Amino acid sequence: MKCLIVVFVIILWACPYLAMSKRLHKSSLIGAHQQWMIKYGRTYTNSYEMEKRLQIFKSNLKYIEKFNNAGNKSYNLGLNQFSDLTNEEFMALYTGIKVPSQFSSSKMISNTVLFNVSDNVPTNFDWRQHGAVTDVKFQGICGCCWAFTAVAAVEGIVKIKSGKLISLSEQQLLDCDYKSRGCTNGHFETAFASIIQTHGILKESDYPYQGVKQTCQINGNIQPAAQISNYKFVTSNDEKQLLQAVAQQPISALIAMGGEFRSYKEGIYSGSCGKVINHALTIIGYGESEGKKYWLIKNSWGKGWGENGYMRLLREGEGTSGHCQIATYVGYPII
Repeated sequence: MKCLIVVFVIILWACPYLAMSKRLHKSSLIGAHQQWMIKYGRTYTNSYEMEKRLQIFKSNLKYIEKFNNAGNKSYNLGLNQFSDLTNEEFMALYTGIKVPSQFSSSKMISNTVLFNVSDNVPTNFDWRQHGAVTDVKFQGICGCCWAFTAVAAVEGIVKIKSGKLISLSEQQLLDCDYKSRGCTNGHFETAFASIIQTHGILKESDYPYQGVKQTCQINGNIQPAAQISNYKFVTSNDEKQLLQAVAQQPISALIAMGGEFRSYKEGIYSGSCGKVINHALTIIGYGESEGKKYWLIKNSWGKGWGENGYMRLLREGEGTSGHCQIATYVGYPII
């Protein structure tokens, strides 16, 4: 009986402190969310939306902390500008690739260049160190990742061939690639074809990014800053071929993005991917660290994502589609 009384007294004594602990946790969470809002310039229209986003933020933060505390992976996750979105919301806003139903592997094979895989290439290679990569850009809530990877690849080959690094216009492709669907669907292949058809691509400063599809503004009054003559594919599902290609120039690639990918912060990403190809990015190099090989990737989600806008993605080897299917559908422009 005395034991029961003691337990009861302890519970009565502890309850206020437990409640206080919960309030402190809630207060700490609100504080973290507010700091995050300030950092990324996020505002909400009303208190209902604020509470909704707070709960999503809490769920994402809890997952990130649990993952990182486990400490058994080659990469870490972190908060970024997407941390108050659900996976479904994020996928709808920031991806924009659907492999076309008319896509033909025979067409791809006929336009593929085979590299000599016995050619020596450096163990580590980064096109940023050769001045062939412009600053990381942000596509905003427009799923035109396909335009950003096409532009990045053209920017790279222009620098390699001419010695000039020029930031080119994604908006031109968004407006003038009539085979794409703007912010909802597009492909680097049709983007390259559009540049050829319009006899070049303008500087970003001459045709600035708006983040929405508009009427094509090419009128001949401004001369294009760059031109390409053709484009080619890299042999599908062969990371050895892809390695040789990346050693020549930055390469456009499609991937199956999903799972933890959007919360990637640093390290070599070997985590979960989507089952369907849905995003485009640019391979700007490769390397090896602590026994793990990786692709060096430039994304179009701004510098707040990943390693200042970049990712190191696990490189698996020859004869595979690669992690996140990165070796499935890859191509590059030719001057």
